[in-house]
Amino acid sequence: MTHIEKFSYDNKIVRDFGIATVIWGIVGMLIGLLAAIQLYEPAANLGNPYTTFGRIRPLHTNAVIFAFVGNAIFMGIYYSLQRLCKARMFSDLLSKLHFWGWQLIIVAAAITLPLGMTSSHEYAELEWPIDIAITLIWVIFGWNMFGTILRRREKHLYVAIWFYIATFVTVAVLHLVNSFQLPISLFKSYYWYSGVQDALVQWWYGHNAVAFFLTTPFLGLMYYYLPKAANRPVYSYKLSILHFWTLIFIYIWAGPHHLLYSSLPNWAQSLGTAFSIMLIAPSWGGMINGLLTLRGAWDRVREDAILKFFVVAVTAYGMATLEGPLLSLKNVNAIAHFTDWIVAHVHVGALGWNGLMTFAMLYWLAPKIYNTKLYSMKLANTHFWLATLGIAFYAIPMYWSGWQQGQMWKDFGPDGYLVYPEFIKTTMSILPMHVMRSIGGTIYLTGVFVMAYNLYKTVKSGRLVANEAAEAAPLLNNENHGKEYWHRIIERKPTLMLVLSLIVIMIGGAVEMVPTFLIKSNVPTIAAVKPYTPLELEGRDLYIKEGCVGCHSQTVRPFRSETERYGEYSKAGEFVYDHPFLWGSKRTGPDLAREGTAKLFKQDSWHYYHLVKPSEMTQGSIMPPYPWLTTNTLNTSQTVSKIKAMRTLGVPYPKDYEKQALSDLKKQAEKIAANLKKEGVRNKDKSEVSPDVEVIALIAYLQRLGTDISKSETTNP
Repeated sequence: MTHIEKFSYDNKIVRDFGIATVIWGIVGMLIGLLAAIQLYEPAANLGNPYTTFGRIRPLHTNAVIFAFVGNAIFMGIYYSLQRLCKARMFSDLLSKLHFWGWQLIIVAAAITLPLGMTSSHEYAELEWPIDIAITLIWVIFGWNMFGTILRRREKHLYVAIWFYIATFVTVAVLHLVNSFQLPISLFKSYYWYSGVQDALVQWWYGHNAVAFFLTTPFLGLMYYYLPKAANRPVYSYKLSILHFWTLIFIYIWAGPHHLLYSSLPNWAQSLGTAFSIMLIAPSWGGMINGLLTLRGAWDRVREDAILKFFVVAVTAYGMATLEGPLLSLKNVNAIAHFTDWIVAHVHVGALGWNGLMTFAMLYWLAPKIYNTKLYSMKLANTHFWLATLGIAFYAIPMYWSGWQQGQMWKDFGPDGYLVYPEFIKTTMSILPMHVMRSIGGTIYLTGVFVMAYNLYKTVKSGRLVANEAAEAAPLLNNENHGKEYWHRIIERKPTLMLVLSLIVIMIGGAVEMVPTFLIKSNVPTIAAVKPYTPLELEGRDLYIKEGCVGCHSQTVRPFRSETERYGEYSKAGEFVYDHPFLWGSKRTGPDLAREGTAKLFKQDSWHYYHLVKPSEMTQGSIMPPYPWLTTNTLNTSQTVSKIKAMRTLGVPYPKDYEKQALSDLKKQAEKIAANLKKEGVRNKDKSEVSPDVEVIALIAYLQRLGTDISKSETTNP
């Protein structure tokens, strides 16, 4: 007779992550709504350094991705893993350390990002001490997860656990490679990689952060919660096997499609495109597997809000994973890249796939762990329609806006000249769509408040089953399974599953990055390109601090429309001393790669007034003013350390140059201050501009951009 073991499931940790999910979701979306309003109403920047669009945009993305979605992932995994393994979590202490450690990381992000402490890498803006904390907490999560899997009472690893394992190992690799930085101080560092190589690493990370943080864990959650909510088995086990292995192998190759028409080597761009197109098959295989799981349950879908959330979430996953590959086609990318089309694409995934999946899980889980019924299915249905309409009102205007931007930027008249040479005309034409976007975001956020109320009332009507009683037979390792398919053997060995997943995801990254780093011809140098002066280096750091890269790209693509507007297209050798690269991913404002060249030359005074009163220099500008740059004294206490760090990273500053760096900085600053005086610039209080304020350094950096390319290599106006 088989002995039955009694144990309990830890629902308290599920509850904790659930509460955090709701709270951070509201916070992250409120910040996102403020950022959306700032894109048509500059006054919403609130006139201080901490709430400008450049500083709160990364706060919004980090809050939604790692706080809202991250907590939802952990909530879903901690509940499902215990049931799938028929075991309590390996360690209650590790669970608590994971929860509180993750919340402290989020709080650290909420403090440092508005203060301008950022590395500028998209979705990885947090500075090096926080990166180390993320590593430690991720190890704790993995330790707890694998400890639970290894002491499971269920021999076979269900498909959801495959996705959890792949998520853990891949996110660990992505985070470690992308976070390779040289610290300068407690909250300042430079990436070891530069220019093209840094861009490749960033988008290998950035695309796969979407893949392995926003997608694979949610697919695992879909394979658990959707069948549970529908009370139906997964449609096809074979399809789930194909879905898993093909997805994790192909996804890791697709990052370079974010860098099409850039100075990344063409072979790497082509690989990104080819594998992106291949992604359609496994992605839609997963979508079909999810939707067909509901076969026989469609009558319930009309009444059950939870199933409605699941259906639209999985459909949004299918839409987003079709659109991503389409955007990797060069003819589509040529129009859509840098436009609002990308914003729409990202939010169909974030609001539709991640958001609606999270809402469905919360509605399903709360009554389970509180041993009660959902307070109001009517409110849940109301939330469903608010969320769905909110997504539509958000995404459709952004698709329209993006297409309009792409067409206006490329429009030539019969005379052969650009119809809209001034970037501001495009900006002003899309403002109504940005208003519509913020309305859509408000509708979506209203639904989240409805959900919070519904869940609160549900929780109040029940009582948390903190330790849910369970029983199961112990795992017998000497079971004879007879002749089996190869995949069955892997699906019973979690360590083998982890190792194979690691090998599969490492192949693509290695093939793309190793040649780019080791073969010099992939990044040809340009003799005219010189290191930044100390003042320009400090100005570049201010540019990063203020989040300017969130609105301005710094790479001119090889299109006539761009070379006519900005100047000669960008070369790989221009960026060899850029730690980090600053190519950007969105043009809310014009490209700045050639800002200092004769084609676009502006006097120092123009830059001064543009930073202080942008709407007066460019009528209709939505750029916020930066008056504090004219009063804040430039901090040069780390200039010497920065020069030494750059030399360590391979930037060819002369030996012992740091000894004269501050002197050179002062001379260049005084020259720019003298130019401003000559051009009649005065501060608000009528005083002359001091050479030791931040605006001087930022002007120096902006005036440097593009000047390394000689006039013989630059297209003349």
